[in-house]
Amino acid sequence: MTEAEISALLAPRPDAKWRAKQITNWIYKKASDNFEQMKDLPKELREELGSRMAVQPLQVSRHVTSKDGVDKLLVHGGDEEVFECVLLPYEDRVSCCISSQVGCPMACTFCATGLGGFDRNLSAGEIVGQYLMLQRISPRRISHVVFMGMGEPLLNLPNVLKALNLLHDEVGLSYRHLTVSTVGIVPQIYELAKERIPIHLALSLHSPFDKIRERLMPVNKKWPVEETVRAMRSYQKATGRKITIEYLLIDKLTDGIDQAQEVARLIKGVPSVVNLIPFNYVQTEQGFGRPTAERVRAFRRELESRRVNVTQRVERGQEIAAACGQLAGQHHGKFGSRRRVSALQVLS
Repeated sequence: MTEAEISALLAPRPDAKWRAKQITNWIYKKASDNFEQMKDLPKELREELGSRMAVQPLQVSRHVTSKDGVDKLLVHGGDEEVFECVLLPYEDRVSCCISSQVGCPMACTFCATGLGGFDRNLSAGEIVGQYLMLQRISPRRISHVVFMGMGEPLLNLPNVLKALNLLHDEVGLSYRHLTVSTVGIVPQIYELAKERIPIHLALSLHSPFDKIRERLMPVNKKWPVEETVRAMRSYQKATGRKITIEYLLIDKLTDGIDQAQEVARLIKGVPSVVNLIPFNYVQTEQGFGRPTAERVRAFRRELESRRVNVTQRVERGQEIAAACGQLAGQHHGKFGSRRRVSALQVLS
């Protein structure tokens, strides 16, 4: 809830606005997880709120920490339908990766989450709750949030939009430090552009060729590469924000020089950065492999020779199954029996 919504909840108390300000400060600035900690509130109000409301909607099923300091939480909202969030400390910042859905309907063939099926959308409270839960275990302030966990954020756009606004207005994060990743749900890209929120939008492209991308990502059958990139160009123009192209390098499938050349052509003239991601092994029927370091370097050199801004993802937490869906896939709750639901069914 926003401060205004909490104020309305407390009406007709004469001090509703002031108490709402105190409560939002405890929840969003101090990451408090219970009303009893809010000692500047009257005891009767703390007791009343505690009987009616929850400060933290999530419970931890599993918490693992990697040798390089990455924390991954497997959480649920009381129903054992688990999803994941990850704390990623760096030298110059602390970032976190959060989920927008329980499972994912997109069925991308390289992704552990997509292989697990789909249950439901997360509420705005469950989305922001992941940030606050991670903030409680972080000794430093989390300054960056990426919606790159489980699920397709644009298929849960109303809740994702509210979560973005809560993170900005109540937690106090800069919109420029918030990133939403999408496989390319074209109508929702245009809808997000209309909001004019200056966040980063990242497209999971993974191949510029429709035939290959369709093999990897069924969504490409609905919205092919050219149409999807055109929507991203429109988003960039509407918001003025540089777009990110997430590019998964799979050995001898997406890492060819001809694909690097086509990526450069697709994004020519649009402020952007291409983030290269060498394949993080997931057991699939496809038998995908990780490219050699030389093939990765050659792909990067080709992009840079065509004046493309290139970064390469720093890989963290591999020994704790930090890739999306990997830890949830080991869970023996409801995750193993998720429904197979297509993106078009979710959209309808």
